[in-house]
Amino acid sequence: MHDEQSRRNLQALTRRHFFGQTSQFGIGAAALAMLSGQRVSAATPKPVGPDHPAKAKSVIFLFMAGAPSQLDLFDYKPLLNKYDGQPVPEDVTKGERFAFIKGTPKLLGSPHSFQRYGQSGAELSSLIPHTAKIADDIAIVKSMFTTQFNHSPAQIFMNSGHQIPGRPSMGAWLQYGLGSENADLPGFVVLLSGQNQPDGGKSCWGSGFLPTVYQGVEFRRQGDPVLFLSDPEGIDRERRRRTLNLLKGLNEAHFGEVGDPEIETRINSYELAFRMQSSVPELTDLSKESAAIHEMYGTSPGKPSFANNCLMARRLVERGVRFVQLYHRGWDTHGASNNEDIVNKLSFLCNQTDRAAAALVTDLKQRGLLDSTIVVWGGEFGRTPMNEARSGSKFLGRDHHPRAFTMWMAGGGIKPGVTIGKTDDLGYNIAEDPVSVHDLHATILHLMGIDHTKLTYKFQGREFRLTDVEGELIRKALA
Repeated sequence: MHDEQSRRNLQALTRRHFFGQTSQFGIGAAALAMLSGQRVSAATPKPVGPDHPAKAKSVIFLFMAGAPSQLDLFDYKPLLNKYDGQPVPEDVTKGERFAFIKGTPKLLGSPHSFQRYGQSGAELSSLIPHTAKIADDIAIVKSMFTTQFNHSPAQIFMNSGHQIPGRPSMGAWLQYGLGSENADLPGFVVLLSGQNQPDGGKSCWGSGFLPTVYQGVEFRRQGDPVLFLSDPEGIDRERRRRTLNLLKGLNEAHFGEVGDPEIETRINSYELAFRMQSSVPELTDLSKESAAIHEMYGTSPGKPSFANNCLMARRLVERGVRFVQLYHRGWDTHGASNNEDIVNKLSFLCNQTDRAAAALVTDLKQRGLLDSTIVVWGGEFGRTPMNEARSGSKFLGRDHHPRAFTMWMAGGGIKPGVTIGKTDDLGYNIAEDPVSVHDLHATILHLMGIDHTKLTYKFQGREFRLTDVEGELIRKALA
């Protein structure tokens, strides 16, 4: 009788879980796993582990959501300036789909100046003078491309290797593969700045069909970094501990009856939150940093900003956090107004981010942490070499461009002071060393000690991986 009741409970639970998941993601990931008889353990499962010596142990991904214009920051094209305002050659764009450009587009030169910096001779825009100072510490990849040309699917693709929600993000895969080095903090932390959440939403840092214990933990910009971190009024720490012990017992009993893996995740979350009550207040108190550090980053403790998040990222990797992702939204510079053009808006965004991003690399280096930390900077795709001129707008702006864009990397195992790949004279197509999103993921996993073809997870009868069925190492980026 008891076994029959347990079976009914499990059937009811899996049905509820299925519809709950399908309403949010379009697939009933965990429920389908249970229905197929797959056992998923979420209570701090044993990591898969590295399969070769790692060059790095942490990743900080500075994600510029909205797609920064590579042609105004990294990829200078004198020919664009020479033929500025002229119709683009018909053979270049014949049969091309654009997100918003209508009719015959006209070429758009950059209104910003460029010059070469450092021993590497990297050619960079006047908009990013601080990045120019670390030109010899970074590898600039000018030949990135993606398969997606709209923001939401492109952001999800850049983060999970697939354009449709439901796949695990790179941070979740690394958690699954390597685990965390700090039991008192999440192994995957997300920090937001700019205009709210990215278009791809929380799918960008979700765990997909992996147990939810691996998903990114978003630290809030104001108040407690994590909800309910503080004890309620009148509840001391000892009473909180007794309460959690009772909840743990009830949850374990419930798990014994229905076998839902998300119950184990809930237990783990409660315990981690209790430990975080001691670790997080010290972690998030940026006021304890020196005046020199605040000057370097441009931070203002207590005020939400990209600079504060960069400093927080350094403090997180110091404490063993595996993957830290910073999203700064607002880089969508179509030129429909002066609030989203490549003159005023792009300058504003660079003022918000350039100093702190460069300071992060410099700070990690001076503390001996850069050798063990990979820093990645970039967005979901690039911008067109043509002016969008939406509805006849006179403001300068560029449409979405998945064919070619720029990202940079630094740190653990990355060759410093190199430029990889190049685009044609108009910056429209890649001319040398194309690098896909899956190539980027494969390279990061490799530097973390993981062969991207071996880090897999069986779901619905198929072995899935971050790089799907593709991915080659960016050999020229490896030190």
